[in-house]
Amino acid sequence: MEKEVIIIIADDDQGHATLIEKNLKRAGIMNAIVHFENGEDVLNFLFKTGEGEFRKLGVSYLLLLDIRMPRIDGMDVLRIIKQDQELVKMPVIIITTTDEPREIEMCHKLGCNSYITKPIDYDKFVEVIKQLGLYLKIIQCPNLNGVYSND
Repeated sequence: MEKEVIIIIADDDQGHATLIEKNLKRAGIMNAIVHFENGEDVLNFLFKTGEGEFRKLGVSYLLLLDIRMPRIDGMDVLRIIKQDQELVKMPVIIITTTDEPREIEMCHKLGCNSYITKPIDYDKFVEVIKQLGLYLKIIQCPNLNGVYSND
């Protein structure tokens, strides 16, 4: 990624989130990373609601989103993000253990940019994340400049 893009990891499995972050860095991705363990916290961050840290205007974000999460699952997070006139621009990559064809199709219909199935095997998981890092080096992400839906 030529310009600074903040990577949001939304995964309730801390081990998976740590593996993703560590192996993105091994692949040369040194971007800032924000981690959330549930869908509600991701939406609070993006829509500037609740407590905690919020996204900033004029910054580019990319979301690595797990489907199976507590409070609000990834499918609902994706649906809500892609219905917002500003957040629709943010790239969303589903990275999950689910390889159910109907869920894959639904995520693409809802607007995900890519769908990656997490391999169960550790070495294969590491390799998938390294390849994701190579992908992230070449994509361009737009700044999020518009007003919040809740403002």
